[in-house]
Amino acid sequence: MSLRIYGNRQLKTLPGQITRPTSARVREALFNMWQGKVEGCRWLDLCTGSGAMGAEALCRGAASVLGIEQSSRACSLIRQNWQQVAKPEQQFQVWRGDILQRLPGAAGQKFDCIYFDPPYASDLYQPVLEAIAHCQLLAPDGEIAVEHDPQGWAMGQIPTLEVCREKNYGNTALTFYCQATT
Repeated sequence: MSLRIYGNRQLKTLPGQITRPTSARVREALFNMWQGKVEGCRWLDLCTGSGAMGAEALCRGAASVLGIEQSSRACSLIRQNWQQVAKPEQQFQVWRGDILQRLPGAAGQKFDCIYFDPPYASDLYQPVLEAIAHCQLLAPDGEIAVEHDPQGWAMGQIPTLEVCREKNYGNTALTFYCQATT
């Protein structure tokens, strides 16, 4: 199976809904909102899935992309896809494993754009956002985009982060977090 991203580039995907790629509509909307942020940015892609979001960031000029994905089959495909679209000056890494165990390994890095798209029914939202805040992974002017089901979305307070905007696209929603202003 495959899907198309920016510049009409084709990416490979795993069969079925194992990686549930972000819809083209949501992907385009996000990159329109972040169009001034992506070029030269440091991008963190959590629950990377097919790697489409990171690939799109590379196509649009991200300086570096780090993806964290649990599925070893998906990681292999993500590496292939990113290798296909990355320019020689761009850096990318794919880390396989449990997101909550792997995130602390990124401590010390600051990301301008963080995209987080776990399985909607997972219980990862709160602990992952708390880990991002605890590890101080968000750059001062950075944003986190969290993809989720708009129905029943309820998040507790996250230390040092605040919701800066929310967008709904039918059965998908994006909630954006930025550094809390104190």
